[in-house]
Amino acid sequence: MAIDVLKRLSELKIVPVIAIDDAASADAMGAALVAGGLPVAEVVFRTAAAEAAIKALSKRGDLLLGAGTILNLDQLKKALDAGAQFIVTPGFNPKVVAYCVEHKVPITPGTVTATEIGMALDAGLNVVKFFPAEAAGGLKTLKAVAAVYAMMRFMPTGGITPENLLDYLKFNQVLACGGSWLVTKELLANKQFDRITELAKQAVALAAQARAK
Repeated sequence: MAIDVLKRLSELKIVPVIAIDDAASADAMGAALVAGGLPVAEVVFRTAAAEAAIKALSKRGDLLLGAGTILNLDQLKKALDAGAQFIVTPGFNPKVVAYCVEHKVPITPGTVTATEIGMALDAGLNVVKFFPAEAAGGLKTLKAVAAVYAMMRFMPTGGITPENLLDYLKFNQVLACGGSWLVTKELLANKQFDRITELAKQAVALAAQARAK
């Protein structure tokens, strides 16, 4: 791919995780994230509008665009056809991972156990999602598991907030964090795009603090 997706994610540090119900809001939402200095979005396949939203966002050309909650090959292919540049899954699906590896599509599969991390290593991956981060024990659990996988980097997602973001980002094996607080369904429904920009700027500032320490 023209862009090193994982390197770019490691630079951005934060990935807005977005469930969008109305694809007509996608362009304004993308503009809001870009204005906030966070030109990245993971649109999750939990709504009927996900595919159309990814298509709309891909036309912008100024966002690193991912598809999340990919559960099977059918969703994967729809996401890629729509313009997704990277794939995120909630668990380790061998068929989805194998397809992405074969076609050189960046993927961060969901893992929480040593067994799943080992499967990712066997697949040739060196970045995985740690999900659900807070429900699985948070940073304490992540550090315990990561200690025996020094070659692996993680993208914690699930329960990440502005209050705990900095702690996660300071851990050197964390590549980036996924967060749903940046673009909530309420903000989208009420077309509060200025608030999305404001939240993005705050997140970018926290990421800058993490880099400085």
